[in-house]
Amino acid sequence: MGGVTTLKRVEGAEPLELPPSFEPDLSAFLVFIQLEKGLSDNTVSSYEQDLVQASCFLAERGVENWRKASGEDVSAWLADLTRGGYAVASLARKLSAVRMMARFLVAENIREDDFTELLSNPRKHRHLPDMLGIEEMERFLEAPDTNVPLGKRDKAIFELMYGSGLRVSEICTLPMTSVDCDEGFARVFGKGSKERVVPVGGQAVQAIRNYLHGGRPHLVKDGTGGELFLSMRGKGISRKMVWVLVKDYARKAGIEKNVTPHILRHSFATHLLMGGADIRAVQEMLGHADIGTTQIYTHVEGERLLDDHAAYHPRNRLKG
Repeated sequence: MGGVTTLKRVEGAEPLELPPSFEPDLSAFLVFIQLEKGLSDNTVSSYEQDLVQASCFLAERGVENWRKASGEDVSAWLADLTRGGYAVASLARKLSAVRMMARFLVAENIREDDFTELLSNPRKHRHLPDMLGIEEMERFLEAPDTNVPLGKRDKAIFELMYGSGLRVSEICTLPMTSVDCDEGFARVFGKGSKERVVPVGGQAVQAIRNYLHGGRPHLVKDGTGGELFLSMRGKGISRKMVWVLVKDYARKAGIEKNVTPHILRHSFATHLLMGGADIRAVQEMLGHADIGTTQIYTHVEGERLLDDHAAYHPRNRLKG
């Protein structure tokens, strides 16, 4: 370590007494990150607090020093912190400090193994998206009055959102020229202006044609642009208006859930996967860059299956 034996201590360190057997390796590590890695005093102090806390837990667990620590020991520490109410971000930071210590020990030939190598980073619980059941979706899609121009428009919007998985922002900016009703597809520009081609099903095609023939012409005004879906003023419909419409029609359909435009997209993905669609195809239709984002819909379906199994499988019905 270049003969450095002292470390500038930063005020505000956690008031825990470091077990003596952990002192040599911890001090060497802190000198390394401060002098050789050039980390700031505040960062060094943060590492010190986390590692002193970890050292105290390990010592109470009967671990002699950092050279004897195991991944199981660190997992037990993180579990203890979780029970203590620490946030996921705090847990991740603390684990990062221990990882740095483990790699330092390996780099200095103090240990042969990185005892944190197999540990997973703490993750926030992902909120599973809400969705409408198929029967609820049918009621919702039948709610608009297609005898009037605005009803034709609203029906077309909802059929396209549910039938093709479009985001509300994509619906509001969709040009007329992007939808090919004859071939049954639409060209959509999503997040990051990335273009994708999505299929447009028969029900959506019919609703769009009805709107183009008997709805949109009644909404066109001087200065109307090329947006497919227009407001009463002849401008492209706004995201806010779509939100209002979705909630209004959900109420008319007798749906008590907090329905939002994104729920139509969630339902599109979940119902496809329920029907056996390939997850890669669903990812492409949704425009997800990361398939991990798409996989959350498999969790939704998994929860539904568990609920159905618990409710209906005869072996889950306890005998009296």
